[in-house]
Amino acid sequence: MTTPPDRVLRVDLSEGSVTSERVPERWRRRYIGGKGLGARYLHEELPAGADPLGPENVLCFALGPLSGLLPGESRYAAVTKSPLTGAFLDSYAGGDFPGALAGALDDHLLLVVTGVADEPVRLVVADGDARIEPATTWGADAAETCTAHEGAVACIGPAGEAGVAYATIASGPNADHHAGRGGAGTVMGAKRLKAVVARGDPPEGFADLRESYAERYAEDATGRWLATSETLETVDFADEAGVLASRGWTERGFAGADDVGIEAARAASHGRERADDAVAGGFRVRTDAGDTVPRGATAMTLGAGLAIDDFDAVAELGEVCNRLGIDLISAGNAVAWAARASEEGVIEDGYAFGDPDGARALLADIAARVGDLGDALADGVADAAERLGGEGLVPTVKGMELPAYDPRGAASMALAYATSDRGGCHRRARPVEREPFEGPFTPAEAASAVIDAQDTRAVRWSLVADDFTGETLADDGAEWLDAVGAPHEGLAEAGERVWNLVRLFNVREGFTRADDTLPAPIDPDSLDTDFEALLDAYYDARGWDDEGVPTAATLERLDLDHLRP
Repeated sequence: MTTPPDRVLRVDLSEGSVTSERVPERWRRRYIGGKGLGARYLHEELPAGADPLGPENVLCFALGPLSGLLPGESRYAAVTKSPLTGAFLDSYAGGDFPGALAGALDDHLLLVVTGVADEPVRLVVADGDARIEPATTWGADAAETCTAHEGAVACIGPAGEAGVAYATIASGPNADHHAGRGGAGTVMGAKRLKAVVARGDPPEGFADLRESYAERYAEDATGRWLATSETLETVDFADEAGVLASRGWTERGFAGADDVGIEAARAASHGRERADDAVAGGFRVRTDAGDTVPRGATAMTLGAGLAIDDFDAVAELGEVCNRLGIDLISAGNAVAWAARASEEGVIEDGYAFGDPDGARALLADIAARVGDLGDALADGVADAAERLGGEGLVPTVKGMELPAYDPRGAASMALAYATSDRGGCHRRARPVEREPFEGPFTPAEAASAVIDAQDTRAVRWSLVADDFTGETLADDGAEWLDAVGAPHEGLAEAGERVWNLVRLFNVREGFTRADDTLPAPIDPDSLDTDFEALLDAYYDARGWDDEGVPTAATLERLDLDHLRP
């Protein structure tokens, strides 16, 4: 690579056209790439109130100026308007696709897809261009689709084809990696786009810098933790810290945590997903549904959340979700809702906790929208509860189901969920990793912890750096950006700018303070701090008004005043 990528490749599926144009340098300097640049294009080009499943919705496959260069696993960002929440959505996945896409796009940072194809299609990206071709795998599961093409693949499974509101985009080599949460795969399915096939080699160069960061990564506490346990240890951590939600959010802590956690994974594993990098990948295990790489969310949501303490059964449920192309956090919560609703007499289907066979059957019904229950839960727990009854059985924020970190063990986590830009998400900020050990945070401390994490991750996801590799980047990645010649200014401020830009998008879509809420069934009295005081402190520290709208002074300081709602 001699110059950093600086173009956007546009594909209009309605028109069948492919065009290329330069990204304004001012945008690259201020928004970098990935999340930031995707958000800028989404805000610029998507009309307010546009249907997420309509032809106007924009789906960005976004890279950053460092894509394919950093040690650790490469990522890409899927940026769009969420069909689950109606809010901004950015979701990330790794595997072999991001590096191949970086090589295939050549001097392009983004692949922007609009319109709707008349028939199912695939995109083949190579040599800085794209071709629209008939899809050959419509109806196949995600793993089958990943292995059916020459090149690296990002694709949807049956759930995306059926319009499940939280369908994922899977990437290979065996559909082990998913841009999950919020329904990016649903948007892809609505566009009748089955797969994006990238035929390119990952970028090369900067060997000395790569080696130094690989060593730093491997020696860092995070790198050592991943090498030892990957993310599966989070179920053990959450259980010990008293923040593991279990049995459909009716309990905290899970007696079977050891049976589905890291030691169980090591015993069942027949190798690591990736062993030739500074830090090895996840543990690969065999199940009746196929080989799979269970992550922490698998054990927390499909294990503890469903009160299933059989590791093999939990891993298989994870692989079922992978092949269907369905977000396992939302799917696990949907099954948990069915079990709670059965207990409460809301539905008569008789689903129960601790039943992997029943869970597997319901996941298949959801992915195919079979029956009233499967069809309702395919639109998310919040919509199912509105349609069938049983509100407040399983918590959601902005319509997105929560992962299994229980905020009743750390009030700052309730604030992180409530203010997450894409809905109930733990990846924007995880103060739950600190507060249980440092003592209850004051509202100001909670606000600071959440904001710092949100802004830092906004920078990393604009680079698009792996979450864990990003922790070892000096000066938020400025050293790397200087090395590749990518324009940038004030990276810490860039993170705040990107976060506020996304807030402007959500405000434009009708989101208010009422949506930054503590979800039922979380009782406000169960928190150590008044939730409204937490939210007030957060808004004040952000420079937002009482309704959560960035003030004129904040927008002017961040050079966003021209986007004022």
